[in-house]
Amino acid sequence: MVRVQRRGTALQTLFLSEKTVRNYVSMVLVKLGVTSRTAAALAARDAGL
Repeated sequence: MVRVQRRGTALQTLFLSEKTVRNYVSMVLVKLGVTSRTAAALAARDAGL
């Protein structure tokens, strides 16, 4: 999530559909207990990552 690539390039490289990636991101956000990618980035920063 941190490294920015063009969406199509990253998905093709990983052989994943956009829907699959959205589902994975949603699951990560739930496990972190946050509601957005921004909140996840702030939580990572606060944790020293």
